[in-house]
Amino acid sequence: MRQESASQGSARAVPARERNKVVSLWHERARRLGLTEGQRPDFGAVGRSELTRLIEQHHALCRHALPVMEMLHQQILNTHSMVILTDQRGTIVHALGDADFLEKAERVALMPGVLWSEDSKGTNAIGTALAERRATLVHGSEHFLTVNRFLTCSCSPIRDPRGEVIGALDVSGPQESYHAHTLALVRMSIQMIENHLFVDRFGEALRIHFHSRQELMGTLLECIAAFDEAGRFLAANPSGLTQLGIDARGAHPHTLSSLFGLDVGALLGRCRGERLLRLHLRDGTPVVARVDFRAPSAGRPWAVGAAAGAAQPAQGAEGAAAGGVRAPRSASHDGPALADLDSGDPVIADVIAKVRKVQSHDIPLLILGETGTGKELLAHAAHHESARRRQPFIAVDCASLPEALIEAELFGYEEGAFTGARRRGNPGKILLANGGTLFLDEIGDMPLALQTRLLRVLQERAVRPLGGHKPIDVDIAVICATHRDLKDMMRQGQFREDLYYRLNGLAVRLPPLRERRDLEALIERILRSQCEAAPELTPEVLGLFRGYGWPGNIRQLANVLRTASVMADGAGPIGKAQLPEDLLEELGEPGPWTSLQTPPATPAREEKLKDLRASAVAAMLQRNAGNVSAAARALGVSRNTIYRTLKACGGAADQMLAGSSR
Repeated sequence: MRQESASQGSARAVPARERNKVVSLWHERARRLGLTEGQRPDFGAVGRSELTRLIEQHHALCRHALPVMEMLHQQILNTHSMVILTDQRGTIVHALGDADFLEKAERVALMPGVLWSEDSKGTNAIGTALAERRATLVHGSEHFLTVNRFLTCSCSPIRDPRGEVIGALDVSGPQESYHAHTLALVRMSIQMIENHLFVDRFGEALRIHFHSRQELMGTLLECIAAFDEAGRFLAANPSGLTQLGIDARGAHPHTLSSLFGLDVGALLGRCRGERLLRLHLRDGTPVVARVDFRAPSAGRPWAVGAAAGAAQPAQGAEGAAAGGVRAPRSASHDGPALADLDSGDPVIADVIAKVRKVQSHDIPLLILGETGTGKELLAHAAHHESARRRQPFIAVDCASLPEALIEAELFGYEEGAFTGARRRGNPGKILLANGGTLFLDEIGDMPLALQTRLLRVLQERAVRPLGGHKPIDVDIAVICATHRDLKDMMRQGQFREDLYYRLNGLAVRLPPLRERRDLEALIERILRSQCEAAPELTPEVLGLFRGYGWPGNIRQLANVLRTASVMADGAGPIGKAQLPEDLLEELGEPGPWTSLQTPPATPAREEKLKDLRASAVAAMLQRNAGNVSAAARALGVSRNTIYRTLKACGGAADQMLAGSSR
């Protein structure tokens, strides 16, 4: 039989002698704990109240693990095995499996509430994986206790975003069901759970999902890095740490600029409503990236956003510039009013007038517009002034939910759907919105299969949770938003026509910032919301703003103003010196290169200036071992400026970078 190397956590065969040495060490550890092979272990489970407390204590872990466990179980059907979730000590919290194996499993207490740590059961996949802190296979006679030797078990620890072990996922079955790929399936499931825990933990941060290979975007191998509103690095998932070259155990004094070579404002400017961006890591490695952003649910909201974000329900234009809150709310009578959105633009005033006419009639609202135009803010305001304003407003970002989990998130799962499942199950977003408003952001990104089920819910006004047998009536108002062309998607067969007409009761389009006539009013409102003593803009900067296209719309404007306000530090009005360098480049204005720029009067002078720039870049690249990001920071310019200078140098650029590590 081919057996996995528990020491390496892989499914490849290892020499029997090496494997035996590892198992002998494990068994010796069990003996030092005072256990004997033939003893009858304590298979008693904790009481019902204690188990309920454990499940509640690990609510986030269970919420993200249960749908993945269901998927994993579907992959190992007919293998007479079960899928088990434990806490960090090895106490089983949830279990589901084949009915014909459950009776055997109960004989060795593979059931919720039973502890499977090494000091309780000796060598076993759960306890040993937690002790070794790595993926582990324990097969047949490798179990320390004789009573457990009919089993084959594959287990891997689950870590939180900080790298701490918070539980374990295990597949156990009769040893005849052994398959070399089982541990690989467990490890893939662990990656999925850990990625979802990461996104949940940093749901209020700016997240960059990235990979050097585009085909791996959206997969388990996708890298994720989180940053705060100032661009400071918070954390990365294991794949992200590896690709960024960061030690998970060390301190991380990194920033968005040091890791990706641009600040928050520049990143926002690059989004331009596109789903995928082309960025560079600090070593020059090109990556494909998707930016996701949601605003904090308490305190002053962020003033920036990104391609996957939506508007934050906050007063004033700053709210329109922030990412959407994705947490359920029991009521939203303290939310923004439609009047708060009216800054004097006639198109916005017309949109508000139309929404007011339908807001209390449960007519579906479809909000169209580019990223950053304030679609979710309008949805919150419509809900706030409707008859449902004291009921929940539940937002679902269809673009950020993985296809494998969106069904469980939307429709929930019923009590009893999983062995030891959380009491009352998981109601799902639709039931959480019952009586209130369900906001489906980026509806154009919902998978076709889920579109069909959503249509059925809207037609029948009832939802059937996963594992449920009876539909549950729901009373919801539906608001959707998207930056996509749904009619074009219908023509291409990517969006259901019947769902489109079910959702499109009233369609309104929010204009991009470049088309709005209330720019000065928005600027004043944003500055007032950000600063106690709001600074003014110099006439020169105001003129530049009026002529700029604002690809990131209100979200970008708010971020630029906030950065400029901090740079001004109350010392006077906001001038060009306080604006982000990348924005100045897009505006065609001289930035930090001014000291190297003198208007050339002759071709010779122009050539001399070119040489001076090239020399400055070459010197800084050499000083920073060819690291373009570091050189750009030191010179106070963008990476693009460095690259343009290198391009202008032609063949000399190779000499500049010769011998350097890019």
